Amino acid sequence: MKISTIFFDLDDTLYSADSGLWRQIKERIGLFMLERLQIPAGQVQGLQRQYYEQYGTTLRGLQQHYTFETADYLAYVHDVPLADYIQPNPALRLAMDAILARKFIFTNADANHARRVMGVLQLEGCFDGIIDVVAIDPYCKPMPQSFAIAMKAAGESDPRRCAMIDDLPRTTRAAREQGLYSILYGKSGPHPDADVTLTDWTLLPGLLNGRL
Repeated sequence: MKISTIFFDLDDTLYSADSGLWRQIKERIGLFMLERLQIPAGQVQGLQRQYYEQYGTTLRGLQQHYTFETADYLAYVHDVPLADYIQPNPALRLAMDAILARKFIFTNADANHARRVMGVLQLEGCFDGIIDVVAIDPYCKPMPQSFAIAMKAAGESDPRRCAMIDDLPRTTRAAREQGLYSILYGKSGPHPDADVTLTDWTLLPGLLNGRL
């Protein structure tokens, strides 16, 4: 069956995990917990990891245990000078332009952050839409429900017509379990949690050759 829709993760996928941007966002999450929620400093790091592992994102865990405005959290943690960390990737842009399937950002961040990242990476116009953490509330990747919501938002009813590209094995594993073709970005060689791996964006069109 041909793939008609591809979902792309955002952070540490459309830009290198070595950029330091995601580390800065994680620091901002910790600061929000410390400064806005008054969580003791000695508990912040442990809770951040616990919520991430238990609920899929730290945000979803905090929502279960604390009262705050989600929009304030998202604005606070993503208040980072992106251009200090990431730059345009011409190879990525060429790969996107070469793929005729519909393309969506599918992220546990919010749409505003996604638009800012795409602006810095010069990927405006490459995607048909953004499916963000607000759109999939109260779920998040890798929860099965998040994939169902993403597919509905993209107008897809058959997961076999969809692909998911993500840097996290737990997400590509979940995508594959839901029937999507899963591509693990940032790893090379066979991987038990994905159908294929990818490290070079110029190879993506060829990797999908025969599936589009």
